[in-house]
Amino acid sequence: MAPGTLYVVATPIGNLEDLTLRALRVLREADLIACEDTRRTRGLLTHFGIRAPLTSYFEHNKLSKGEVLLGALQRGKAVALVTDAGTPGISDPGFLLVRAARDAGIAVVPVPGPSAVVAALSAAGVPADRFVFDGFLPVKPGRRVHRLEALRATETTVVCYESPHRIVATLEAVGQVFGGESEIVMARELTKQFEEIVRGTPARLVAHLARGPVRGEFTLIIPRTKTQHPEGTGDLAGSDAEEPSRTS
Repeated sequence: MAPGTLYVVATPIGNLEDLTLRALRVLREADLIACEDTRRTRGLLTHFGIRAPLTSYFEHNKLSKGEVLLGALQRGKAVALVTDAGTPGISDPGFLLVRAARDAGIAVVPVPGPSAVVAALSAAGVPADRFVFDGFLPVKPGRRVHRLEALRATETTVVCYESPHRIVATLEAVGQVFGGESEIVMARELTKQFEEIVRGTPARLVAHLARGPVRGEFTLIIPRTKTQHPEGTGDLAGSDAEEPSRTS
């Protein structure tokens, strides 16, 4: 029996209209869809009228479930790997299944689409010909500062994710390591109703967050050089800066 194919399918990070036509076809035709949270992915599939079988594949079952999925692929099944939002393998255990499939001689086909890293960079107005993506920074303050110091030494644009619970502490650490006058781009709720992309010093971004509840997943961009502010960005460069615009 010929082996099947593992499709690595990017899904929307917010706006469901970002699911590509190719991704829709692959998800409809898949024998099995492996996802982080079956409830969340089921909601996406139901929205588009897709009724493919689902199975969970996430950090805490990646080894045992990876063997099950590999077995399905070896029996000729078409398996679609998705993450909760964005592109599988970026800050999630998807790469392990991809590596196992490749090692077993199974075809791996990327179905590209949404990515918070690329979306944030595209709208940030910073040099992005070279950048370092570092996922989520360490939770412990000392390790977080040490990691930021290592990233500063790369002398390139840095992109990382952060949770609403640690965003303030991370911004303060960025100011400590990169300097209080460094300009950071902070994006949250990308492609969603309350999407926000603002630029400012770490202190100004902290002050901005203090205006209301801190919600949403954050993408931080630390440019390698200072750049001119393009028109239309929500810059927080001066004391008379206006409230940044929100777009859907």
